[in-house]
Amino acid sequence: MDFPTRLRGVADLVESRLDEILPQPSGHQAVIMEAARYAALGGGKRLRPFLTLETARMLGGPLDAALTVGCALECLHVYSLVHDDLPCMDDDDLRRGKPTVHIAYDEAIAVLAGDALLTRSFGILGEIDLPAEVKVKLVSELAASGGMSGMIGGQVVDISVAEGERDETLITELQAMKTGALIDYAVRAGGVVSGASDEHLSALSAYARDMGLAFQIQDDILDVTGDAETVGKAVGKDAVLGKATFVSILGLTGARERAASLGKRAKNHLEPWGSSAQTLRDTVDFVLERQH
Repeated sequence: MDFPTRLRGVADLVESRLDEILPQPSGHQAVIMEAARYAALGGGKRLRPFLTLETARMLGGPLDAALTVGCALECLHVYSLVHDDLPCMDDDDLRRGKPTVHIAYDEAIAVLAGDALLTRSFGILGEIDLPAEVKVKLVSELAASGGMSGMIGGQVVDISVAEGERDETLITELQAMKTGALIDYAVRAGGVVSGASDEHLSALSAYARDMGLAFQIQDDILDVTGDAETVGKAVGKDAVLGKATFVSILGLTGARERAASLGKRAKNHLEPWGSSAQTLRDTVDFVLERQH
Protein backbone atom coordinates (compact mmCIF):
# COMPACT_ATOMS: atom_id res chain seq x y z
CA MET A 1 0.00 0.00 0.00
CA ASP A 2 1.47 3.38 -0.99
CA PHE A 3 1.78 6.11 1.63
CA PRO A 4 -1.10 8.41 0.53
CA THR A 5 -3.46 5.42 0.49
CA ARG A 6 -2.32 4.33 3.95
CA LEU A 7 -2.70 7.87 5.31
CA ARG A 8 -6.23 8.19 3.87
CA GLY A 9 -7.13 4.76 5.24
CA VAL A 10 -6.12 5.74 8.76
CA ALA A 11 -7.90 9.10 8.40
CA ASP A 12 -11.09 7.19 7.57
CA LEU A 13 -10.62 4.99 10.65
CA VAL A 14 -10.08 8.09 12.82
CA GLU A 15 -13.16 9.78 11.37
CA SER A 16 -15.29 6.71 12.10
CA ARG A 17 -13.95 6.28 15.64
CA LEU A 18 -14.37 9.99 16.45
CA ASP A 19 -17.94 9.81 15.18
CA GLU A 20 -18.54 7.02 17.70
CA ILE A 21 -16.69 8.72 20.56
CA LEU A 22 -18.16 12.22 20.32
CA PRO A 23 -21.74 12.51 21.59
CA GLN A 24 -24.59 13.14 19.18
CA PRO A 25 -26.36 16.48 19.70
CA SER A 26 -29.22 16.17 22.19
CA GLY A 27 -30.86 18.11 24.99
CA HIS A 28 -30.53 21.79 25.78
CA GLN A 29 -26.73 21.56 25.32
CA ALA A 30 -27.06 20.17 21.79
CA VAL A 31 -25.28 23.16 20.26
CA ILE A 32 -22.00 22.44 22.04
CA MET A 33 -22.05 18.80 20.91
CA GLU A 34 -22.79 19.98 17.38
CA ALA A 35 -19.95 22.53 17.46
CA ALA A 36 -17.46 20.00 18.83
CA ARG A 37 -18.37 17.56 16.07
CA TYR A 38 -18.17 20.36 13.48
CA ALA A 39 -14.61 21.08 14.60
CA ALA A 40 -13.42 17.48 14.90
CA LEU A 41 -15.11 15.72 11.99
CA GLY A 42 -14.87 16.06 8.25
CA GLY A 43 -11.34 17.25 7.65
CA GLY A 44 -7.66 17.18 8.49
CA LYS A 45 -4.76 14.93 7.62
CA ARG A 46 -5.05 13.09 10.98
CA LEU A 47 -1.26 12.96 11.04
CA ARG A 48 -0.99 12.66 14.82
CA PRO A 49 -3.27 9.62 15.22
CA PHE A 50 -1.62 8.18 12.12
CA LEU A 51 1.74 8.38 13.89
CA THR A 52 0.34 6.72 17.01
CA LEU A 53 -1.21 3.87 15.04
CA GLU A 54 1.78 3.31 12.74
CA THR A 55 4.26 3.36 15.63
CA ALA A 56 2.19 0.71 17.38
CA ARG A 57 2.01 -1.27 14.15
CA MET A 58 5.80 -1.12 13.79
CA LEU A 59 6.22 -2.38 17.36
CA GLY A 60 3.54 -5.07 17.16
CA GLY A 61 1.29 -3.28 19.66
CA PRO A 62 -2.52 -3.34 20.06
CA LEU A 63 -3.84 -1.43 17.06
CA ASP A 64 -7.39 -0.83 18.24
CA ALA A 65 -6.16 0.72 21.48
CA ALA A 66 -3.59 2.77 19.56
CA LEU A 67 -6.33 4.10 17.28
CA THR A 68 -8.40 5.20 20.26
CA VAL A 69 -5.39 6.87 21.89
CA GLY A 70 -4.78 8.65 18.59
CA CYS A 71 -8.37 9.89 18.60
CA ALA A 72 -7.95 11.23 22.14
CA LEU A 73 -4.89 13.13 20.93
CA GLU A 74 -6.78 14.39 17.90
CA CYS A 75 -9.50 15.80 20.18
CA LEU A 76 -6.87 17.73 22.11
CA HIS A 77 -5.21 18.88 18.90
CA VAL A 78 -8.52 20.09 17.44
CA TYR A 79 -9.33 21.97 20.66
CA SER A 80 -6.03 23.83 20.25
CA LEU A 81 -6.94 24.77 16.67
CA VAL A 82 -10.38 26.04 17.70
CA HIS A 83 -8.83 28.28 20.36
CA ASP A 84 -5.90 29.28 18.13
CA ASP A 85 -8.35 30.60 15.52
CA LEU A 86 -10.20 32.86 17.97
CA PRO A 87 -10.08 36.65 17.51
CA CYS A 88 -8.05 36.97 20.72
CA MET A 89 -5.38 34.65 19.26
CA ASP A 90 -4.75 34.40 15.50
CA ASP A 91 -8.20 35.63 14.40
CA ASP A 92 -8.60 33.21 11.48
CA ASP A 93 -11.78 32.68 9.48
CA LEU A 94 -10.80 29.47 7.67
CA ARG A 95 -9.64 26.09 8.98
CA ARG A 96 -9.43 22.80 7.07
CA GLY A 97 -11.17 24.48 4.16
CA LYS A 98 -14.29 25.56 6.06
CA PRO A 99 -15.30 28.45 8.35
CA THR A 100 -13.68 28.33 11.77
CA VAL A 101 -15.89 27.47 14.73
CA HIS A 102 -16.30 31.03 15.99
CA ILE A 103 -17.45 32.05 12.51
CA ALA A 104 -19.82 29.09 12.07
CA TYR A 105 -21.22 29.58 15.59
CA ASP A 106 -19.92 32.37 17.85
CA GLU A 107 -16.94 33.06 20.09
CA ALA A 108 -18.50 31.74 23.30
CA ILE A 109 -19.51 28.46 21.69
CA ALA A 110 -16.06 28.16 20.10
CA VAL A 111 -14.36 28.55 23.49
CA LEU A 112 -16.69 25.97 25.04
CA ALA A 113 -16.35 23.57 22.09
CA GLY A 114 -12.58 23.66 22.54
CA ASP A 115 -12.97 23.08 26.27
CA ALA A 116 -15.32 20.16 25.58
CA LEU A 117 -12.86 18.50 23.20
CA LEU A 118 -10.01 18.98 25.67
CA THR A 119 -11.86 17.37 28.55
CA ARG A 120 -13.21 14.59 26.30
CA SER A 121 -9.64 13.68 25.29
CA PHE A 122 -8.80 12.64 28.85
CA GLY A 123 -12.10 10.83 29.24
CA ILE A 124 -11.29 8.77 26.15
CA LEU A 125 -7.93 7.72 27.59
CA GLY A 126 -9.59 6.69 30.84
CA GLU A 127 -12.03 4.43 29.01
CA ILE A 128 -9.50 2.45 26.94
CA ASP A 129 -9.10 -1.23 27.78
CA LEU A 130 -5.44 -1.07 28.80
CA PRO A 131 -3.62 -1.76 32.09
CA ALA A 132 -4.06 1.03 34.64
CA GLU A 133 -0.36 1.92 34.70
CA VAL A 134 -0.36 2.35 30.92
CA LYS A 135 -3.41 4.61 31.05
CA VAL A 136 -1.82 6.71 33.81
CA LYS A 137 1.31 7.17 31.68
CA LEU A 138 -0.76 8.11 28.62
CA VAL A 139 -2.80 10.63 30.62
CA SER A 140 0.16 12.23 32.40
CA GLU A 141 2.24 12.52 29.22
CA LEU A 142 -0.67 14.03 27.28
CA ALA A 143 -1.21 16.59 30.06
CA ALA A 144 2.48 17.51 29.93
CA SER A 145 2.58 17.70 26.13
CA GLY A 146 -0.48 19.90 25.97
CA GLY A 147 0.29 22.02 29.02
CA MET A 148 2.43 24.89 30.24
CA SER A 149 5.74 23.30 29.26
CA GLY A 150 4.29 22.00 26.00
CA MET A 151 1.75 23.28 23.52
CA ILE A 152 0.18 25.96 25.74
CA GLY A 153 3.62 27.17 26.82
CA GLY A 154 4.61 27.52 23.19
CA GLN A 155 1.49 29.51 22.41
CA VAL A 156 2.21 31.84 25.35
CA VAL A 157 5.73 32.48 24.04
CA ASP A 158 4.27 33.07 20.58
CA ILE A 159 1.87 35.79 21.76
CA SER A 160 4.07 37.41 24.42
CA VAL A 161 7.62 37.67 23.01
CA ALA A 162 8.15 40.63 20.70
CA GLU A 163 9.02 39.78 17.11
CA GLY A 164 12.26 41.79 17.34
CA GLU A 165 13.48 39.59 20.18
CA ARG A 166 13.04 36.37 18.22
CA ASP A 167 16.00 34.55 16.76
CA GLU A 168 16.37 31.04 15.38
CA THR A 169 17.04 29.58 18.84
CA LEU A 170 13.89 31.06 20.34
CA ILE A 171 11.69 30.06 17.40
CA THR A 172 13.06 26.52 17.55
CA GLU A 173 12.26 26.35 21.26
CA LEU A 174 8.81 27.84 20.70
CA GLN A 175 7.90 25.37 17.98
CA ALA A 176 9.28 22.41 19.94
CA MET A 177 6.59 23.25 22.48
CA LYS A 178 3.76 24.57 20.32
CA THR A 179 3.87 22.01 17.51
CA GLY A 180 6.52 19.44 18.39
CA ALA A 181 5.21 18.39 21.80
CA LEU A 182 2.03 16.81 20.43
CA ILE A 183 3.88 15.13 17.55
CA ASP A 184 6.30 13.73 20.14
CA TYR A 185 3.34 12.47 22.17
CA ALA A 186 1.76 10.89 19.09
CA VAL A 187 4.83 8.74 18.45
CA ARG A 188 5.61 8.01 22.10
CA ALA A 189 2.00 6.99 22.76
CA GLY A 190 2.31 4.31 20.09
CA GLY A 191 5.39 3.09 21.95
CA VAL A 192 3.71 3.25 25.36
CA VAL A 193 0.70 1.14 24.33
CA SER A 194 3.15 -1.35 22.78
CA GLY A 195 5.33 -1.70 25.90
CA ALA A 196 8.42 -0.11 24.37
CA SER A 197 11.55 0.17 26.50
CA ASP A 198 12.79 3.53 27.79
CA GLU A 199 15.67 3.35 25.31
CA HIS A 200 13.29 2.84 22.41
CA LEU A 201 10.96 5.58 23.66
CA SER A 202 13.94 7.96 23.67
CA ALA A 203 14.75 7.06 20.06
CA LEU A 204 11.11 7.54 19.07
CA SER A 205 11.07 10.95 20.77
CA ALA A 206 14.22 12.00 18.92
CA TYR A 207 12.57 10.99 15.63
CA ALA A 208 9.41 12.91 16.52
CA ARG A 209 11.24 16.05 17.64
CA ASP A 210 13.21 16.35 14.41
CA MET A 211 10.19 15.57 12.26
CA GLY A 212 8.02 17.99 14.25
CA LEU A 213 10.43 20.85 13.63
CA ALA A 214 10.60 19.94 9.94
CA PHE A 215 6.79 20.01 9.93
CA GLN A 216 6.74 23.56 11.32
CA ILE A 217 9.39 24.78 8.89
CA GLN A 218 7.29 23.40 6.02
CA ASP A 219 4.29 25.24 7.53
CA ASP A 220 6.29 28.48 7.39
CA ILE A 221 7.27 27.73 3.79
CA LEU A 222 3.63 27.09 2.81
CA ASP A 223 2.61 30.42 4.36
CA VAL A 224 4.89 32.03 1.76
CA THR A 225 4.44 29.74 -1.24
CA GLY A 226 0.96 28.22 -0.79
CA ASP A 227 -2.55 29.40 -1.61
CA ALA A 228 -5.48 29.37 0.80
CA GLU A 229 -7.58 26.98 -1.30
CA THR A 230 -4.88 24.30 -1.31
CA VAL A 231 -3.57 24.88 2.21
CA GLY A 232 -7.07 25.08 3.68
CA LYS A 233 -6.37 28.14 5.81
CA ALA A 234 -5.25 31.73 5.36
CA VAL A 235 -1.72 32.20 4.00
CA GLY A 236 0.65 35.16 3.84
CA LYS A 237 -0.31 36.37 7.30
CA ASP A 238 3.17 36.00 8.77
CA ALA A 239 4.69 38.49 6.33
CA VAL A 240 1.81 40.96 6.74
CA LEU A 241 2.23 40.84 10.52
CA GLY A 242 6.02 41.07 10.29
CA LYS A 243 6.26 37.77 12.13
CA ALA A 244 9.65 36.13 12.65
CA THR A 245 9.61 32.66 11.08
CA PHE A 246 12.16 30.16 9.85
CA VAL A 247 11.67 31.59 6.36
CA SER A 248 12.17 35.21 7.45
CA ILE A 249 15.34 34.26 9.34
CA LEU A 250 16.85 31.60 7.07
CA GLY A 251 15.36 32.61 3.72
CA LEU A 252 13.25 30.26 1.60
CA THR A 253 16.22 28.21 0.38
CA GLY A 254 17.77 28.04 3.83
CA ALA A 255 14.47 26.96 5.38
CA ARG A 256 14.09 24.16 2.84
CA GLU A 257 17.65 23.02 3.48
CA ARG A 258 17.09 23.04 7.25
CA ALA A 259 13.88 21.00 6.89
CA ALA A 260 15.63 18.46 4.65
CA SER A 261 18.48 18.11 7.16
CA LEU A 262 16.03 17.54 10.00
CA GLY A 263 14.18 14.98 7.91
CA LYS A 264 17.36 13.02 7.26
CA ARG A 265 18.21 13.09 10.96
CA ALA A 266 14.70 11.96 11.90
CA LYS A 267 15.02 8.91 9.66
CA ASN A 268 18.36 8.00 11.23
CA HIS A 269 16.69 7.67 14.64
CA LEU A 270 14.61 4.79 13.23
CA GLU A 271 17.59 2.53 12.56
CA PRO A 272 16.77 0.14 15.47
CA TRP A 273 13.64 -1.01 13.61
CA GLY A 274 15.08 -1.52 10.14
CA SER A 275 12.53 -2.11 7.38
CA SER A 276 9.66 -2.22 9.89
CA ALA A 277 9.98 1.57 10.21
CA GLN A 278 9.43 2.28 6.50
CA THR A 279 6.04 3.90 7.02
CA LEU A 280 7.49 6.27 9.63
CA ARG A 281 10.29 7.11 7.19
CA ASP A 282 7.72 7.76 4.49
CA THR A 283 5.94 10.08 6.93
CA VAL A 284 9.04 12.27 7.01
CA ASP A 285 8.95 12.56 3.21
CA PHE A 286 5.26 13.42 3.37
CA VAL A 287 5.95 16.18 5.90
CA LEU A 288 8.68 17.67 3.71
CA GLU A 289 6.66 17.47 0.50
CA ARG A 290 3.15 18.36 1.72
CA GLN A 291 1.30 21.25 0.13
CA HIS A 292 -1.40 21.60 2.81
